[in-house]
Amino acid sequence: MSLLTILDYAGIALFAATGALAASRKQLDLVGFLFFAAVTGLGGGTLRDILLGRTPVFWVLDPTYILICVISGAFVFCTAHRVEWRFRLLIWLDAIGLAAYSVLGAAKGLAATGSPTIAIVTGALTAAFGGILRDLLANEPSVLLRPEIYITAALAGACGFTAANALGLPVYASSGLGAALAFGLRGGAIHYGWTLPRYRPRPGRDQDEAIKGKKGS
Repeated sequence: MSLLTILDYAGIALFAATGALAASRKQLDLVGFLFFAAVTGLGGGTLRDILLGRTPVFWVLDPTYILICVISGAFVFCTAHRVEWRFRLLIWLDAIGLAAYSVLGAAKGLAATGSPTIAIVTGALTAAFGGILRDLLANEPSVLLRPEIYITAALAGACGFTAANALGLPVYASSGLGAALAFGLRGGAIHYGWTLPRYRPRPGRDQDEAIKGKKGS
């Protein structure tokens, strides 16, 4: 089994677990757990394959991915009540899955197109889209709207893998570098609250003032 295949299975399992943990926070039944696990685990890879024109998508060609989501969802259903800090566990598992999938998505994009730019885009989308779907379904604040670094970590992982690959490093070294960059940034954001500079506009006028100003111009 290749390193990229191991990363693929690990990323699926971890993201599926985060989906199931989100279901536990909503106190859903077993079917809800499995649904959240499957959507979160398979969402990013499905979007990647559709964008790359790789149809049928990966989990249709290999149902093992669905089984991994089912096992992860069922395991969390049976054990989540034993964990008092479920949200903390969710975000750390998400960080590990993000690191694995940023590399895997970049590798598949590079193999399909040969373009480093597309590889970086597919790496970031693969890593982030499942979490976005999970938060949307769970009616939680989206990872895109949280202040700490998230998409940037996925981009860093994809860039690190792509750059190392272009320099001719072996796949295990390229993958390790990309995953370490992504996890290091995301882990730092979780633990230390790292953020990027935010847009700070001057205070805007209220609606009545804006309308009066427009009429007077």
